[in-house]
Amino acid sequence: MQIRNNETESRFESEVDGKLSFIEYKLAPHRIIFVHTEVPEELAGRGIAQEMAKTALDHARQNKLHVVALCSYVAAYIKRHPEYQDLVAN
Repeated sequence: MQIRNNETESRFESEVDGKLSFIEYKLAPHRIIFVHTEVPEELAGRGIAQEMAKTALDHARQNKLHVVALCSYVAAYIKRHPEYQDLVAN
């Protein structure tokens, strides 16, 4: 599965079986704000959202960005993966 950072659209995205999944974000000084995750229903259960969240959080770490998880999926992912807890903005 390929995941790319589409900076023009401000989202991490993946196309599987011709369907687009994505995590939308906004950038602020020293922060990345994850706004919304969307995976088409017919692709549910394939781990697409999980891989996109991991890629997005790894991107935040590499770019020294604090994370604001307004998106409930990304917030839950961070809770399940404490290795990303240090990225969360206070």
